[in-house]
Amino acid sequence: MFGPLRAGAVDELMVVGQLGQSLDGRIATPNGHSHYINGLPGRTHLHRLRALVDAVVVGVGTAVVDDPQLTVRLCAGPCPARVVLDPRGRLSANARLLACDGARRIVVTTPQAAARFPAGVEIIALEAADRGIAPATILAALGERGMRRILIEGGADTVSRFLATGCLDRLHVMVAPIILGAGRSGLVLEPLERVDQAMRPPVRAYPLGDDVLFDCDLSAQRLPIGRANRST
Repeated sequence: MFGPLRAGAVDELMVVGQLGQSLDGRIATPNGHSHYINGLPGRTHLHRLRALVDAVVVGVGTAVVDDPQLTVRLCAGPCPARVVLDPRGRLSANARLLACDGARRIVVTTPQAAARFPAGVEIIALEAADRGIAPATILAALGERGMRRILIEGGADTVSRFLATGCLDRLHVMVAPIILGAGRSGLVLEPLERVDQAMRPPVRAYPLGDDVLFDCDLSAQRLPIGRANRST
């Protein structure tokens, strides 16, 4: 399950997206409640992923709504650098992922954003286009700072953007045996006219308690991004 994360097939970077969802593809109820769709084995798998990567990335929407810690608590292993994508400076300086606990804390933003963060938080200012900062630009900037294995943990919009732009090597979809019936969808991509236009990556399924992990190999569509700076 974790063997493919050892090295990237396209360049030195290995980028993994992760989503936890219901049988009907929902990641939260209509009012945003999501704790917890997946069971303990599924959540433990997510913490193992965190322990294996150099950086865990979330969008500012997830950071604001869920206020996650993004630490490793359910298994042994080091905590990765915590990265939040915040092009407009929405993140509160009191967000839990900015807590000073020894892990690197990074905010990816734009030169136009005016936000203040606690001492020790690294700021990466990148130019944005119409749909925000390009995923490839974000990954290149993290690679320049020595991060080679990168986990895109959420939310749905962030993971979808990295998938749509060919910036994921693998996608881990953890499906729980529940049906929510309504709520936020896990992946939202451009609509297709025909079923035969759909992505059909090689997939392996692993039972984890009552959940099932679908490990999707996206390396065939991953675009070259760059190499990690090993001197950092």
